[in-house]
Amino acid sequence: MSSFPLPVRVAAGLAATAVEQARRLPTTLLGLPVTVASQALQASMRVQQQITELAIKGDEALAVLRTPEEQPAWATFDEDVPEEPAAPVGARPVVAEYEALTLPQLRGRLRSFTEDELVELLAHEQRHGQRPEFVRMLQNRLDRLRGQ
Repeated sequence: MSSFPLPVRVAAGLAATAVEQARRLPTTLLGLPVTVASQALQASMRVQQQITELAIKGDEALAVLRTPEEQPAWATFDEDVPEEPAAPVGARPVVAEYEALTLPQLRGRLRSFTEDELVELLAHEQRHGQRPEFVRMLQNRLDRLRGQ
């Protein structure tokens, strides 16, 4: 068998491939929308990644020109908060416990305080904390206990 020249062999291979693709066309058409959508999403993701990378490089380049922001008052970490001083020697345990309570915790423990303790806590809050929500909650509980 004689060997055909390279261009003839390439043309025959191209024709055979075209026939195979034409035979597979009905099944390929069913998956074509999914393939196109997938490739479009991939291209979109690549563009977004490149834009993000450029923005990050731009931020780094412009960081030299920017003045640093001050840390907002609400952004504190445990190591930023000074340690609370120990309760004074004459302080009652109920006041020392009260100092560490959050508003929801106080709400949960409110019924466990006696009238005398509530009076003491209210006076302490008015002297030191003056937090309106705490004062209102303590005063309301005290009024209920007194039957007002």
